[in-house]
Order: sequence, then C-alpha cells, then structure tokens
Amino acid sequence: MDRSHTDCPIALVVEDDAEVRNLATAVLEETDLDVIACDSAEAAISVLERAGGQVALLFADVRLGAGMDGIALATAVERRWPDVRVVLTSGGDARGVAGLPAQVVYMQKPWRALDVLVQAEHATMAARAA
Repeated sequence: MDRSHTDCPIALVVEDDAEVRNLATAVLEETDLDVIACDSAEAAISVLERAGGQVALLFADVRLGAGMDGIALATAVERRWPDVRVVLTSGGDARGVAGLPAQVVYMQKPWRALDVLVQAEHATMAARAA
C-alpha cells in the first residue's frame, strides 16, 4: 500500500503485478486524485473501510492472484460504496467479465494512459459534485 496525504479524492489502484501497478499509479498521479496502490483486493477493502468516503476511483485488475479477484472486489464495492467509480482491466479473455455489475467500466489490457485519465476525470467530477 502506498500513500494518501490530503482530503483530496482518492484513486485506489489494485494490481498484483508490481510493474503494471507502478505504471497505473504513475498515470493516476498526473490527476487531481491522491493515489493509493494495493497488491490485493483484501488490502483494497481495508483502505475502503478506512477511507471509503474519499475513494472516487477503483482501478483494478480482474486477476489478483490468491484470494478475492477483481470481479468480487467490484461487486463488493458496488454494494458497500456505490459512489466509487470502478474500472476493471484484464489481459485475458473478455468473456470472463460478462457478469460485471452494470456500472463497472471494463478496459482490455494493454490499456491506454489517456483512457485511464478520462476515467479519473469522470471520478473526480463525480466526487466534487457529491
């Protein structure tokens, strides 16, 4: 888990691959969002339980190694923190994400930084309007 230092809205990056996690974090650090990076869904849930009201964006991989996967994480976030914008990514077969909650945005890997920034902007605007 990385940092959060102000009352700014938070982008929560959840990725078990350190290189991809660092790339997503670097992209999102160019926004108005504070960024917290986690390597598991369980760590992300812990952050959400502490700072759920500040989290504006959850950017997570579908496959997260052992434990809860990104789809289960997205479902839990939709249920407990419905104002969080959820973006799931995967380099695998997109048919595996057919059961995603309706509000979840899906991005196939490799994603483009611009697409991530657009989602961050939507999340920031929604957080400011709330």
